[in-house]
Amino acid sequence: MIDHTLRGILSTIGSTPLVELERLSVELDLRVHAKVEKFNPGGSIKDRTAVSMLLDKLYTGELDPARSVVVESSSGNLAIGLAQICRYFGLRFVCVVDAKTTAHNLNILRAYGADVEVVTEPDPDTGELLPARLRRVRELVATLPHAFWPNQYANPRNPRAHEQTMREIVTALDDAVDHVFCPVGTTGTLQGCARYARRHGLRTRIVAVDAVGSALFDPAPPHVARMIPGHGASVRPAILDPAAPHEIMHVTDLDCVVGCRTLMAREAILAGGSSGAAVTALRRLAPSLPRGSTCVLVLPDGGDRYLDTVYSDAWVTEKFGAVSHLWEKATPAIPAERASFGIVSAI
Repeated sequence: MIDHTLRGILSTIGSTPLVELERLSVELDLRVHAKVEKFNPGGSIKDRTAVSMLLDKLYTGELDPARSVVVESSSGNLAIGLAQICRYFGLRFVCVVDAKTTAHNLNILRAYGADVEVVTEPDPDTGELLPARLRRVRELVATLPHAFWPNQYANPRNPRAHEQTMREIVTALDDAVDHVFCPVGTTGTLQGCARYARRHGLRTRIVAVDAVGSALFDPAPPHVARMIPGHGASVRPAILDPAAPHEIMHVTDLDCVVGCRTLMAREAILAGGSSGAAVTALRRLAPSLPRGSTCVLVLPDGGDRYLDTVYSDAWVTEKFGAVSHLWEKATPAIPAERASFGIVSAI
C-alpha cells in the first residue's frame, strides 16, 4: 500500500492551485488564471517566505529551540506564517505589529503562542507606522539574548522562495504565460517571479501592482493614508530591485475593494485586499493586451481576514461613501461552450 500522507503541516506549503477564472476570461477575452495562495497552511503566500527564511537556520543550528527568539515586524500574514513555524519547532516568537493589524490576526497569533507587541505611535518624521515597527524590532534584537531577526525586507531568501511560485505557474501552463500580476509589499513575490522568468528566457511580462501612496517605485509618493495591510510600503526594502517588473501599476484602496467584490461576484472567490488590486490592474490593462493572452493573477491571501473591512458594507461606506454601484452583485452566466465545471470529473 502506498502512503500518500505528508510529513507535518509545513510540507503542505506551496503547490497551491492555479485556477482558471472563467467569467473574467469571457469578459476580458483573455485566458485568466489565479494562483490561489490562501491554500497554504497559514493562509497566505507569506508561508513560502517564512519557511524559506527559517528552515536553513534551523538546519544549520543557528536557531536553537532551547534558547533562540525569533523577532519580526509584520502587518499580519508573514507574522502568522512565522508563528506557525515557530510553534511547530518550539521556538519563541515575538511579533511587532501596528494599530492597523486586525483583531482577527491578533487572535490567530496569540493562538499560536506568539508574543505580540503593538506599535500605536507612528514615526515622527514620516508619520508612518512601518518605520516605528522596524525601530522597535531593532530594540528587541539588541536586548533579547539569542534573538534572530529574519528581516523580510532585506533577506535574500524572501525573493528566492518565490522563484518556486513562478515555477509552479509556468509548469502548470507549459511556459505559455504572457503576464503575471504581482501585488507588492516587500517585493519578494515580484522579484522571485521576475528572476525565474528571466533566467529561463520566458516571454512572460511581470506586472507590479503597487498602492497609490507607496514609496516602492515612487521616490516622492503622494501623501495618502493606505488602509489595506501588506499592499505597498512606506519604506523601500533593502531587497528592492526597481528593474524587476516590466510594468508598474498603482491602484487605490477603493480599487482593491472593487476588485475584491468583483472577484467574489464573478468567481465566488473570497480573496484579500491586495488580490483585489491585481484584479483591478488586469481589467485596466486588458484593452491593450492581445486577445487570448494568458494572464495570471497572484492572489496573496484569503478574504476571511478582511470581513470587517473590505467585505463590510458599513466599513466601505464609512471610508468611501455609497460606492456599491461600482461592482456587480449578480453572478454573470458562463457561456455553455466555456463552462468547464471541472468538479464534475472529481465526483
